[in-house]
Amino acid sequence: MQRFTRAYEAGEVDELVALLTEDAWLTMPPVPLRYQGHELAAQFWTATAFRPGRSARLVPTRANGQPAFGLYIRDPHAPVAHANGILVLTLACRQISAVTGFPDNSALPIFGLPRMLPD
Repeated sequence: MQRFTRAYEAGEVDELVALLTEDAWLTMPPVPLRYQGHELAAQFWTATAFRPGRSARLVPTRANGQPAFGLYIRDPHAPVAHANGILVLTLACRQISAVTGFPDNSALPIFGLPRMLPD
């Protein structure tokens, strides 16, 4: 999942989309919005996760046997990154068939993840 981490942290939407299956889902429970396929995934990531001035760090972990990441957003005014939830990947062979984002930071201690990282 090094390619996913590098692409996500660099905000490289095209590289992220290339890692997805054609029918991959992006979801963020409990928000009822769901995005399926390359085009909608690219639009979603461009408008939200990788909008100008926003950058992220990922810390690898596992959730339900799947690769997962603590998601941290860099603070533009301080040398820290603040927790922004957990991303869980569902794999289909060597591609990603789903990216599920859980924006609730209360689960971080379960994964041994802090609420803030030095940047």
